[in-house]
Amino acid sequence: MSTRSAVRYAKAILEIATEKGVAETVNTDMTLIAATIKDNLELSTFIQSPTTSVEVKEKALLEVFAMTNKVTKNLFRLLFENKRFEILVEIALEYNHLYDEQIGVEVAKVTTAIPMDAALEAKVMAKVATFSSKKITIENNIDPTIIGGFILRIGDQQYNASIANRLQVLKRELSN
Repeated sequence: MSTRSAVRYAKAILEIATEKGVAETVNTDMTLIAATIKDNLELSTFIQSPTTSVEVKEKALLEVFAMTNKVTKNLFRLLFENKRFEILVEIALEYNHLYDEQIGVEVAKVTTAIPMDAALEAKVMAKVATFSSKKITIENNIDPTIIGGFILRIGDQQYNASIANRLQVLKRELSN
C-alpha cells in the first residue's frame, strides 16, 4: 500500500523525469530498485533501520545503484535531506504505476494456481481484450487455492474463471 508521501515523491520524480525526457529510464531504475530491495532482506533491513544514519544509507544506495539515472540519484539526495529512506520501495512502485498510467498501459493482475504457460496467457489476453482497449501488461500471482483456471483483475473489474469459483457456484446451486 502506498503512503501519501510516497505518492507525492513519485509524482514529483515523474514530473522531473518527464521534463528531462528520461521518464522511461527512471521507470527502469525504479523497477530495479523495488525488485532489488524486495529480494534482498539485508538491504531492506538496512534501509528500514532507524539506527543507521541517513548519510550511510545514501552512500550505500548510491553505490548499489551506481548505474542509475541522475534523476534517480537526486531522489536519494531528497530522501537523505528529508530522512525518508524507509519509503523508497513504495516510491519506486508508485512511480511505476504512475508511469504506466502516463503512457496508457494498464496492469492486469492474473491469479493462477500455477505459473502461466503460453496457452493460458493467450486465453487471458483474449479475455483482457473484452475489458480494455489499452495496452496491457500482465502481472501473474500464484495462489494454489483457486485449484485451476484464473482470476483476472483490471482496475475495478474482475473476471473469475477459477475452478474454486465454479465449485462454489455449483455448491450454491445444489443447496437451493
